[in-house]
Amino acid sequence: MKISSETPILVTGGASGLGLAVVEKFAGMGAKVAIFDMNVEEGNRVAALHGASFQKVDVSNPQSVSEGLEKIRGEIGQERVCVNCAGIGFSQKTVSKGRKHQFDLFEKTININLIGTFNVASQSALGMSNQTSLNEDKENGVIINTASVAAYDGQIGQIAYSASKGGVVGMTLPMARDLAQNGIRVVTIAPGLFSTPMLRSLPEEVQDALGKSVPFPPRLGNPSEYAELTAQIVENTMLNGETIRLDGAIRMAPK
Repeated sequence: MKISSETPILVTGGASGLGLAVVEKFAGMGAKVAIFDMNVEEGNRVAALHGASFQKVDVSNPQSVSEGLEKIRGEIGQERVCVNCAGIGFSQKTVSKGRKHQFDLFEKTININLIGTFNVASQSALGMSNQTSLNEDKENGVIINTASVAAYDGQIGQIAYSASKGGVVGMTLPMARDLAQNGIRVVTIAPGLFSTPMLRSLPEEVQDALGKSVPFPPRLGNPSEYAELTAQIVENTMLNGETIRLDGAIRMAPK
């Protein structure tokens, strides 16, 4: 699928981090962009800056997603690309200092990172399925989901996060197979250590040490590099049903 001024694109978590970089990338290519995020102030600011549409949407709530999709489709049309970047992360061990992992935190992580990704992807795919094909391959749309290297190399304290991202990886191939007859491709990106707000909140010496742990290039990834890959996925029709590690060849140690 070629990206143009006629391409409507939805980005969840588009008010910050990797999602913001995706918004900047596609808006810079002239596409019509819509943002889902819970941060209203930043969402509206980013939308105004890039001429995008914004809706406050809780991706873990099917009704919130449905209402958000209805509103943004009234503004930019049926999205043909859906990039799921909304997510949360924190650290807590299965058992620590005589206490079990907090169930509500585990549940919240699964609800946002995994179920939220499914909610948006499945509802977006339904809308894409009812459209006229875009090219000779009879392509109707592209869904890009965000996992993490933690899906494979989960560290100590990452059980909830790793489980949620492992679920996203596990959905990729069956979702691509399900949607093949609808002309919709599904690809997942599993980023490594990226310079997102969460990592930038750490002391500079910690950030430097993390960057040096990456084999090559020995630094934190730039969100723009993630965004660049999303654009390449959209425009390369043979990319389908795959999870791509974007990590500088890092394999995470236990801690």
